[in-house]
Amino acid sequence: MSLSYSLELSSLATAYEKGALTPSAVVRDVYAAIKLARANPIWIHLMPEAEVAARARALEARRAAGERLPLYGAPFAVKDNIDVAGHPTTAACPAFSYVAEQSAPVVSRLEQAGALLIGKTNLDQFATGLTGTRSPYGACFNPFKRDYIAGGSSSGSALAVSTGMVSFALGTDTAGSGRVPAAFTNIVGLKSTRGLVSARGVVPACRSLDCVSIFALKCEDAGSVFDVACGFDAEDQ
Repeated sequence: MSLSYSLELSSLATAYEKGALTPSAVVRDVYAAIKLARANPIWIHLMPEAEVAARARALEARRAAGERLPLYGAPFAVKDNIDVAGHPTTAACPAFSYVAEQSAPVVSRLEQAGALLIGKTNLDQFATGLTGTRSPYGACFNPFKRDYIAGGSSSGSALAVSTGMVSFALGTDTAGSGRVPAAFTNIVGLKSTRGLVSARGVVPACRSLDCVSIFALKCEDAGSVFDVACGFDAEDQ
C-alpha cells in the first residue's frame, strides 16, 4: 500500500500551505502504510511513531511562530550504515550493531530544516554489493516485479522512496550503491562530488571514496535536499 497522495516536495508544500495536510497527518499515514507493506524488507529500524509524531507537532508550532523550514514536514529515511543519535546502526550485520551517540551531520542538517526521520533502511551488508539481496534482514525485491532485484547496496532507501513511503532518503555510493538502486526502482539518485556532503557518521566501505547519496522522486527534489545537506565539515576526513 502506498499513500493516496504524493510525497513529492512541491506537492507536499502546497498541501501544507492550503491546510489540506499537516505533518502530524502525514506521519500517521506513513506509519499506517508501512504496516501494510511488510512483504518487502525495506526497513531495519523504525523510529517510534509516538516520537516522530511529537516532532511533527513541534514542527507545526515552529512554523506557526514564523520559522523558515525548507524541508517542513517531509518524511525521510536513512540507510542503516548512517548514524542516528540514540538508535542502532547495524550496517546490516546484527553482530556489529551499536547505538550511535550522535547523528551524522547530514542527518542533523536535514532534521533542523524540518524533515521528519521515519527510519533506517536495509542494505547489502556493510554496503558491499549491488543487488540488495545480501542482508540477514531479508532480500529486497523490485517494486515492479518481485522476481527482479532492487539493486544495491542502498536498496531499502531506494524502495522507501519508490514505493511512496517517504519524500526522500539518504543512501551511500562508493561504486554505484546509490545510482544502481535508483535506476532499478525508477527514481532519481544523486551522488555529489566527494566532500560536498559530509560522510562523517557513515560506516565506511572505502573511506576515501564513500559519498552520501540522495534518493528522490524528482530531480528538483534531489536538488532541494542537496541544498540543505551540503556544507563543509572540517571533521569529515
